[in-house]
Amino acid sequence: MALYLLYESSSGYALFNAHGLDEIGQDTEAVRSSITDLNRFGKVVKLAAFNPFASALDALNQCNAVSEGLMTEELRSFLELNLPKVKEGKKAKFSLGVAEPKIGSHIYETTKIPCQSNEFVLELLRGVRLHFDRFIKDLKPSDLEKAQLGLAHSYSRAKVKFNVNRVDNMVIQAIFLLDTLDKDINSFSMRVREWYSWHFPELVKIVNDNYLYAKVTKYIENKSELTEDKIPGLTEILGDEDKAKEIVEAAKASMGQDLSPIDLINVQQFALRVMDLSEYRRKLYDYLVSKMNDIAPNLASLIGEVVGARLISHAGSLTNLAKCPSSTLQILGAEKALFRALKTRGNTPKYGLIFHSSFIGRASARNKGRMARYLANKCSIASRIDCFSELNTTVFGEKLREQVEERLDFYDKGVAPRKNLDVMKAALESAQNQDGEMDIDDKTADVASTKSKKKKSKAEVSADETMTNGLANGDASEDPKKDKKKKEKRKLAEEQAETPESMDEDTHVNAEVGTAKKKKKSSNAVDGEDAEPVTEGKKKKKKSKGKGEE
Repeated sequence: MALYLLYESSSGYALFNAHGLDEIGQDTEAVRSSITDLNRFGKVVKLAAFNPFASALDALNQCNAVSEGLMTEELRSFLELNLPKVKEGKKAKFSLGVAEPKIGSHIYETTKIPCQSNEFVLELLRGVRLHFDRFIKDLKPSDLEKAQLGLAHSYSRAKVKFNVNRVDNMVIQAIFLLDTLDKDINSFSMRVREWYSWHFPELVKIVNDNYLYAKVTKYIENKSELTEDKIPGLTEILGDEDKAKEIVEAAKASMGQDLSPIDLINVQQFALRVMDLSEYRRKLYDYLVSKMNDIAPNLASLIGEVVGARLISHAGSLTNLAKCPSSTLQILGAEKALFRALKTRGNTPKYGLIFHSSFIGRASARNKGRMARYLANKCSIASRIDCFSELNTTVFGEKLREQVEERLDFYDKGVAPRKNLDVMKAALESAQNQDGEMDIDDKTADVASTKSKKKKSKAEVSADETMTNGLANGDASEDPKKDKKKKEKRKLAEEQAETPESMDEDTHVNAEVGTAKKKKKSSNAVDGEDAEPVTEGKKKKKKSKGKGEE
């Protein structure tokens, strides 16, 4: 069987014919050794056709289609023009070797050209890539490198610029920087406390907050100059007049040593840096909240912006988080404890990063594992809605949060929560009222109504056909009446079983008379005079049966 190779280069599509491979027996090691030598490889693989791209934009479009596993019209026409035609109903005498199995399956579905992708084909394509500039006569190695570089830049730029507003990389960087700032601010604040305590040690016990301590340090400067005139300023910083008075009283009887003006200047500058870092940390937190509301609004409203950002950063992206099952999301961040438990055959962890959520802390000790499992389930749903939905709404996250709250009440008080189906219906309705873009229910209702209309029309058509056939053949009018007769017989049999023997004869005779009258009417309506002897014969049979029973 002949083997063709499809090679997608940066300058165009190339088709190679690989012949004389039966002798090699498709041994991968033998092909690997012969790839480096162009004389040996050129005897086995030869160029069959080459189709250059029209422009750089055309090359980018073709590259995007190949990466997604799709065959373009240009590639289809190139293959149909240069490959042998496959006759209908007959097996092809050749196969096409491709690098990606996805595009191979798409080529086979549309053109019925058999494709294969294995180690042997990949080794041959590696040799083609190595000696490609030698196969094309007019193609220079420098031109090929320029085409590869330009296509790589444009392809990467297009992949990065797919959606500026929904890039979750900003959230990942922001949460990393937030954690780093928290550590730095804590260490710097401790250094300010330790440094300024040599001058004013009593201030540490009065002011506990790091940011306020740095502010007060910057405001006081030298404790010997602290008088009652500065109480309003201290009150404005601390928000408590009693604390301000306490600081002034403590400064009068302080046991700290005096510092030189240069040392005080250094302390003030360092306190100012700590204040600036704290202010920047607040701004960064506001930025993170706004980005989370843009990227993952439902996840943020369910579990909080910081915990949601930690989940996204640990998973790598929002898409990776949406692909994670809820069991993986539950222990995300506790990988070391998980593998240690698997190694020592101990108890696996119940929660990871979602432990920082307020729901886990509010649950009782024996319900923390259940709450973590339920919360991970809802977080998985919220992340998938945020990742794959085009609407920027927090309705689903709020409804999922209500469900978690109801589950907490169920564990604590035994109050039965609402069903998930009812909650999601309410969320869809509220989302439709807010945005007016979610017409899922309307579409499904329209589809269902059209289907029911089709079914009704089909049923009416079939009923009309049966009526017309019955009028033509004279059979349709007899069938329903036979069913009525059978039902009447059953009723009579039940009545005979319930009533005494004296009543059996009267009811049986009346039933026979009634059925005989109905038979006459039906036979006259359908068959006319010809049906009369048939009904008389049936009467005689029934009479004989009735006499036998009596």
